[in-house]
Amino acid sequence: MPYRGRVTPHHPESVVIVLFGATGDLASRMVMPAMFELRARGLMPDHWRLIGSAGDDLGEDGFAALLRGSLERSGDLPPDFDDVAAHLRYVGGFFSADEPGELPAVLGEVREELRAAGGSDPLVVFFLAVPPAAFPAITEGLGRHGLADGARVVFEKPYGTSSQSFEELDALVKRTLEEDQVFRIDHFLGKEGVQAIYTLRFANKLFGAQWDRHSVAQVQIDVPETLNVDTRASFYEATGAALDMLVTHLFQVVSQVAMDTPYDLADPESVLFERDAVLHRFRPLDVENDVVLGQFEGYRDLDGVAADSDQDTFVAARLWVDSDRWRGVPFVLRTGKMMARKAQLVTLVLRPDEGPLSAVAARPNTIEVNFSGAGGISLGVTVKAPGPDAHLSYGHAVLDLDDVPGGEPLSPYASLIDDVLRGDRSLFTTELGLRAAFRAFEPLLGQGRPAPIPYEPGGWGPEEARRLVEPFGWMLEQLERVPGED
Repeated sequence: MPYRGRVTPHHPESVVIVLFGATGDLASRMVMPAMFELRARGLMPDHWRLIGSAGDDLGEDGFAALLRGSLERSGDLPPDFDDVAAHLRYVGGFFSADEPGELPAVLGEVREELRAAGGSDPLVVFFLAVPPAAFPAITEGLGRHGLADGARVVFEKPYGTSSQSFEELDALVKRTLEEDQVFRIDHFLGKEGVQAIYTLRFANKLFGAQWDRHSVAQVQIDVPETLNVDTRASFYEATGAALDMLVTHLFQVVSQVAMDTPYDLADPESVLFERDAVLHRFRPLDVENDVVLGQFEGYRDLDGVAADSDQDTFVAARLWVDSDRWRGVPFVLRTGKMMARKAQLVTLVLRPDEGPLSAVAARPNTIEVNFSGAGGISLGVTVKAPGPDAHLSYGHAVLDLDDVPGGEPLSPYASLIDDVLRGDRSLFTTELGLRAAFRAFEPLLGQGRPAPIPYEPGGWGPEEARRLVEPFGWMLEQLERVPGED
């Protein structure tokens, strides 16, 4: 669909959320706690219902017990949980075009209840917290049984695993839904630190004036993880680090950093237009020169992993954005399992000043955005070391975002579900953006895919990845503390 005019998001008077995959890990860890985080913050409509849907035959008491356990583990159990149970319904059995089960009838009953309570027809949100293989059957079922009209549908990632599978899924979805009904969630875009990039750039001339190829020599987006994959080995064996993280999360963070100024930041469609435009300017990955894959030693010993597996648990990639703003500036991305440190950091490495002290500066100046947790912003600056001699040193000015007065951060899922309720798609991926992302990623799925290089657990990945960030090195490894880090 073409981009429309200005859209003003607003909260509905009443809402019913149908949670497919309600008994699954994602629903328990992320989705249900996020919903009740919104309720605790006064961001959920007064009139609401939650319908759980899954293959398990729980019944409504069983679903209430499942929800209680989820909220207890997350620390979000409300004191009035007994009252919450009155807002819950549960439908067991699988839902598809051929097998609607009880969902249409239950949804009809709930909508009537909310009309009676709120006086208006409720917004209906379908949240697909299910494996991607289930997307087609559920989507077709929504259309076949007349449930899609006026609804909003949230799809988890991955929304396709290649250009071909993306196109097939998107064509199927578009037979049932209009683009403005589709919310493809990528929780990295809901992180406070990622959203802070907007304000940092567009409300502060100090930063906005430096945000281009004239001032920036290199951009690093570094997301190492210390976790093993032993509980997700089968998933990783089928997916790998590059497909799990690069084409989805990290490409989207690049688009947030590299986009041009939207015509109107208050208009979601204006923001989407600029983010999609920069995704279309990604140069396809040069897998021979700009990609290093790795596999931590011991990965092949995990249950569910083939003895000769060549799956990647680490990827570093140099991405080029062929726009007027960024042409010639490398965006270097890194992520991997079993690494030395857990972090989520964007670093803009600034070009040296052309003044009399440029040759003796200790390190390059940097602008750093931590998008883990509440997030933080810091500046790496060259300073004179205190004392009688004119020695230069290097220091950090740090702002932890949770220290900013007047605000309380939302978790990424809560932030994005709130956007779904308001109809704000600016932090969701689009068909145009994902098509461009898969086109840039496609060379890594072909015959030229490099073999993963072994690396020791607890380190920084294969040494070969260091050439991608020359002459600066990985800036994260040079930081004693990441801004906003506990």
